[in-house]
Amino acid sequence: MLIKGFLGTSLIDFPGRISSIVFTGGCNFRCPFCHNADLVLYYKELPTLTEEEILDKIKKRKGFIDGVEITGGEPLLYNDTLDFIKKIKELGYEVKLDTNGYFPEKLEEILDSGMVDFVAMDIKSSPEKYSYACGIEIDLFKIEKSISLIMKKAKEYEFRTTVAPKIVEEDDIIPMVKMIEGAEMYALQEFRPVKTIDPSFMEISPYPKDILLEFAEIAKPYVKKVEVRTE
Repeated sequence: MLIKGFLGTSLIDFPGRISSIVFTGGCNFRCPFCHNADLVLYYKELPTLTEEEILDKIKKRKGFIDGVEITGGEPLLYNDTLDFIKKIKELGYEVKLDTNGYFPEKLEEILDSGMVDFVAMDIKSSPEKYSYACGIEIDLFKIEKSISLIMKKAKEYEFRTTVAPKIVEEDDIIPMVKMIEGAEMYALQEFRPVKTIDPSFMEISPYPKDILLEFAEIAKPYVKKVEVRTE
């Protein structure tokens, strides 16, 4: 696993836990609104941290954190993600995995291992606009397969959408939530026009909170819980 960043303590990223965050470099998507351009486009230029360095940092936080989040980029680009998760579990921590859902075979192996305590998957947009939202042509079946796996096998999970104008509009909400109908948790996240992969998205203003709340009301009949997240 190519590790390109580490955050020692987060109070908000792993629901119900205080966590450290491990950032992997590289992603198979090119979402134009993504604000992690450095981790996606320029990760080879960033310093690399070894697993040993990360595990040592995590060990030193014993008693201060409850878990570790693995995010990216896209952690499932790598074949040894499960091996790294096992090492974290051996230290006694819970593990959260963030994914874009495009590697259902790897995701299923990880879920079947029982090693992951929480999975968060991004739902980019409605089926019609999914490839546009990802910045590449995608096979929607892989997304649908990952959604199904998470809903059937994850101990805890959430689906979430970054609500970027042009990517997500009112007419996209119902088609999106129908993809995850019956899900335990769905979060609508405020778009951040900072260091986006497509520079034109830095000129786009986020939706005001009242619009996000309206979108949440539209989504509520289809999922068990909806949350709006703003900065």
